[in-house]
Amino acid sequence: MDHLPRPGLGTSGYDGHDECVESVQTALDVGYRHVDTAQMYDTEAAVGEALDASDVAREEVFVATKVLPENLGHDDVLETARESADRLGVDTIDLLYVHWPTKAYEAEETLPAFDQLVDEGLVEQVGLSNFTPDLLDEARDVLDAPIFAHQVECHPLLPQEELREYARDDDHWLVAYGPFARGAVTDDETVVAVAEEHDVSVYELLLAWSLSKEQVVPIPKATGEDHLRANFEAKDLDLPQSALGRLDAIDERTRRFDPDRAPWN
Repeated sequence: MDHLPRPGLGTSGYDGHDECVESVQTALDVGYRHVDTAQMYDTEAAVGEALDASDVAREEVFVATKVLPENLGHDDVLETARESADRLGVDTIDLLYVHWPTKAYEAEETLPAFDQLVDEGLVEQVGLSNFTPDLLDEARDVLDAPIFAHQVECHPLLPQEELREYARDDDHWLVAYGPFARGAVTDDETVVAVAEEHDVSVYELLLAWSLSKEQVVPIPKATGEDHLRANFEAKDLDLPQSALGRLDAIDERTRRFDPDRAPWN
């Protein structure tokens, strides 16, 4: 498995172009080397501006983006991926995802376009997002390129054991979006208690939990140097397995990113 820097920086939900540019630049200064964006987020141009302005060399930063569900027809994949690369200001997109296997997604039509982009050199690695195990099986049968990453909501209230096992067996990364479950998991009694006992924030604890899973790459979004730095430095926390195991033992389950069109519904 090739390297994917942990943690990454998510760029969904920033309050405008300038806030995104500033946050990405600050993150790169702090040490992040993996930036995640998407056509859906409308932040590709801001990420590209931050990359261009940063002192960090482009080849040191792993840049991932995702194709909108309505752009997943074969020709639309080819056209809009090139537009994404232009907005990002890159010759090669390090990782291009199918964002959701919905709307225009048809494995036999969509995925050959991703293979074509890899063959052309516009895309380095292929990723999928919000797939079920059955859809992953289908994609593997169609794709020539290996699946490099699968991105899903993942946190102690939705630990995704089956998809993490699938990632291990298939030797791909599981990229964890929503690691704080839009605040739901930060209020969990066990999470709060363990964080207090070990004198860390609930955010640091949750990222440490994600990072303790060998193949999991969390991509929290943050603004401000202090918040960005705290998230990044969670990788260096030395928490006992007994503490992280208490999060594994939480039996409540909640999914906070659950559109009606999702393939599991």
